[in-house]
Amino acid sequence: MDEEMLPGDSDLFVEPDDYYVPAKEGTEATHTLLSGGQLTVSLVGHNPLWVSFKGHLLWNAGRVVSTYLERRSESLVKDSNVLELGAGAGLPSLVCAISGAKIVVVTDYPDSELVENLRQNIARCKLLPAQETVYAEGYLWGAPCERLTSHIEDPEKGFDLLILADLLFNHSEHAKLLLTVQKTLKRSSESKALVFFTPYRPWLLEKDLAFFDLAREGGFTVQKVLEYLMDKVMFEEDRGDETQRRTVYGYELQWKDVP
Repeated sequence: MDEEMLPGDSDLFVEPDDYYVPAKEGTEATHTLLSGGQLTVSLVGHNPLWVSFKGHLLWNAGRVVSTYLERRSESLVKDSNVLELGAGAGLPSLVCAISGAKIVVVTDYPDSELVENLRQNIARCKLLPAQETVYAEGYLWGAPCERLTSHIEDPEKGFDLLILADLLFNHSEHAKLLLTVQKTLKRSSESKALVFFTPYRPWLLEKDLAFFDLAREGGFTVQKVLEYLMDKVMFEEDRGDETQRRTVYGYELQWKDVP
């Protein structure tokens, strides 16, 4: 049995004749900034990639990395070009734009509803100093990046900061995800990619962490920068170690041996 399958899932792909998974309704979520301001974002109820998609929720790593970025906005965000991958509602990107980023490009799978939702979240955010500094694009990991880098002043150099929040569960796409990081992160000692995640399936934590082995092989240093325990688990019905399912881990990637 594939270890990513749960016990009793041997008939996972055999659906009864009357089987139907109703689409979840889109919802809204609110995030409180350190400044006391409130950010409300819309979340879609489906994702074309996942039958059991939980995109109608604001995942923990997105909240935690948003606070991490706001707290360190002077050193990480201000006047920087920022790219977020697999953004969902785009909360960290909005926080970066509010915190003084020069340009923010927020991306998710190129589905029209997902991308339009990102654009609506940008348009509705009254805290943004200027909406024309934030761009939403559909993007497949590993694909050419010219459309993403076209939004910044020097496309050849790339982005100062990358944000990857709760993406490591997608083990089969690690290589493509890393390739995008390699293509888009500026080759500078100051550039960073923040990778925050929770092991919602604790028995697969080693597979989550395998991304960092790839990153080291791909020319990056890897440093753990945060471990934050949430008040409660995000998905009550999930199995596995509760403490791990409540914990957000934060890592920082930087290029090796660059000026």
